Amino acid sequence: MPVSTKRFQLVPYLVSLLMVFAIGITASLVTRPEIAGWYSTLKKPPFNPPPWLFAPVWSAIYLMIATAAYLVWKHRSHKPAYIIARAVYFLQLILNFSWSLVFFGMHQIFGALVVIILLWLSIAVNINWFGKFSKAAAWLLAPYLAWVSFATVLNASIYFLNR
Repeated sequence: MPVSTKRFQLVPYLVSLLMVFAIGITASLVTRPEIAGWYSTLKKPPFNPPPWLFAPVWSAIYLMIATAAYLVWKHRSHKPAYIIARAVYFLQLILNFSWSLVFFGMHQIFGALVVIILLWLSIAVNINWFGKFSKAAAWLLAPYLAWVSFATVLNASIYFLNR
């Protein structure tokens, strides 16, 4: 029996927001102390954004990720397509969180580059699977893919400038 997709449900939406923002906040606990420390010592390309820009951009992206997940959750079922979409979603969240740990926590710039490439791929796959349930959900992930595309170029540039 299909799930109703018409009514907005506050609690599931809040759970989605809480889950995504908890990942972002936890990752920032590793990231923030390294901005003025280790990260400030790295050579960076001229297009490196100012540190203050990252928090508002990620906050907006996390809001869109959580909203997209909620829109797809409204179509939940035991069908393989939904199970795959959910698995891909959680994979990209894990990779999102892992990048901060590898780059800022472990100071592994090349390792983080590998993680962010996998993250980019998982976001692209996530957009495809979410699009099977909600075009709006897929489009809500487009800025995430764009930002991670930029972050991948930035990560690669930092790697090559600091080898």
